[in-house]
Amino acid sequence: MPVIDLNSDVGESFGNWTMGDDVAIFESVSSANVACGFHAGDPSTIAQTCRDAVAAGVTIGAHVAYRDLAGFGRRFLDCSYTELFDDVLYQLGALQGLARAAGSEVRYVKPHGALYNTIVRHEVHARAVVDAVRTFNKDLPVLLLPGAVALEMVADSGLRGVAEAFADRNYNPDGTLVSRRDANAVISDAGTVTANMVRLATQGTITAIDGTEIPMSAESICVHGDTAGAVAMAKAVRAGLEDAGVSISSFV
Repeated sequence: MPVIDLNSDVGESFGNWTMGDDVAIFESVSSANVACGFHAGDPSTIAQTCRDAVAAGVTIGAHVAYRDLAGFGRRFLDCSYTELFDDVLYQLGALQGLARAAGSEVRYVKPHGALYNTIVRHEVHARAVVDAVRTFNKDLPVLLLPGAVALEMVADSGLRGVAEAFADRNYNPDGTLVSRRDANAVISDAGTVTANMVRLATQGTITAIDGTEIPMSAESICVHGDTAGAVAMAKAVRAGLEDAGVSISSFV
């Protein structure tokens, strides 16, 4: 039976501002990319998210980002290797403390937003992220886009790289994600999303925005927690995968 992980970005509320329904998402996913306070999340929100993940039996991962609360981590920051290394290491340490208090551990790392997309090609920032993870814990897998230069660096550094697909995002023909500045960046129809992810899990392909069929092997699928209708979409994707004979389980 094929096995795949379902992950979602969580812990992204901030103070009185609410983002997503993490507890409901945890009913469908197997891994939680928990915000570390740099693009979203505050200590109490992050701590509660960790407690909720533990209660639901969901694996906790660190969703590290550029230091960009105002832009939700979706803007490139032209920082140095050292600054980014320190920022990523700081975020890992902060989440680890809150995860341990909840009775768990940080089990993997996934860069967020602009950082995730930048290290598909940006070698200096990719090296900073990889080196920070390896310094913190060389046993942590890193969730990245297939074909990313960071994924190659992870393998060369002796870390485990985990290739990821996005359920609710459109792809360019080269396998990169359509920019969120584009009106067609996000797919909102649950039926289309589910069919795409079943084809990915069972046939190893995904359809680009121009109709191109892209070969893609992924161990994990992301359903964004802040997408409209995210809870229903996550349920639909899980049900569709299981109906197709695919088992849902964390990659760690």
